[in-house]
Amino acid sequence: MDQLAAMRAFVRVVETGNFTRASDALNTPKPTLTKLVQSLESHVQTKLLNRTTRRVTVTPDGAAYYERVVRILAEVDELDASMTLSHASLQGRLRVDVGTVVASLVIVPALPDFHARYPDIQIDLGVSDRLADLAGDGVDCVVRAGTITDQSLVARRIADIHLITCAAPSYLERRGEPKHPLELETDHHVVGFTQQRTGRVRSYDFLSGNETLEITPRYAVAVNDGNAFLAAALAGLGIAQVPGFMACPYLTDGQLKQVLPDWTSRPFPMHVVYPPNRHLSNKLRVFVDWVAALFAADQRFRRR
Repeated sequence: MDQLAAMRAFVRVVETGNFTRASDALNTPKPTLTKLVQSLESHVQTKLLNRTTRRVTVTPDGAAYYERVVRILAEVDELDASMTLSHASLQGRLRVDVGTVVASLVIVPALPDFHARYPDIQIDLGVSDRLADLAGDGVDCVVRAGTITDQSLVARRIADIHLITCAAPSYLERRGEPKHPLELETDHHVVGFTQQRTGRVRSYDFLSGNETLEITPRYAVAVNDGNAFLAAALAGLGIAQVPGFMACPYLTDGQLKQVLPDWTSRPFPMHVVYPPNRHLSNKLRVFVDWVAALFAADQRFRRR
């Protein structure tokens, strides 16, 4: 029995919750994965997993074993990385989850540069505004905006997203230009953005000097996708707080106009996030560094 392979198989089954998803994550046939875990249980003479037709759960002994094994594998991987980083060919699959707008406007256009540097790394890019389950979906890392609420995750802050309050000229011709944020609750409509995690439409916040306002705006339409959000603003469906990197070209060519210029909004952070027990492998390390440098060099992430 390859004990390290069996330990890795066991860990991924625990993290994903079943053999099928673990098989997909490890790119290993399910029968092979099952045999590895069975061999491991025979080796330690302990039942590690409870199996039913619907789900797999970890036993108390398995939970204790998992905690130790995760640390051992991390140390082994870190040792390998320290010995081979300058010698090994960086290769293999890397599963990355990215929001729709960041994927289309930032990551994908720059991927030829990454591929030129690391031609043997395959990127499996999941593009969605749905928050990925890093363990359950077998994802190596995610690039996401917003506050990280799960403190067990490792998060590297790579940028700040600054919002610009703006609207299409067609909307402003119909409704006029607001003079104060409170008008968004009475006389104006906004484009609403529905947060997929909560199902709630995001509030709009405004800052001016020492004054802070959180507005629950009236909306004509609410969407849960970043590209649709921008499209709705361009179509004149309402005022929108658009991330600067999205809004820049449309402000320049006049398709959008900034409103309420004396009021700003709180920036929110952009992170690259990965699980603490997913060691920073060579290929993940270079991708994280590349993404951080990509955002740092992008002028669209500077406050206007």
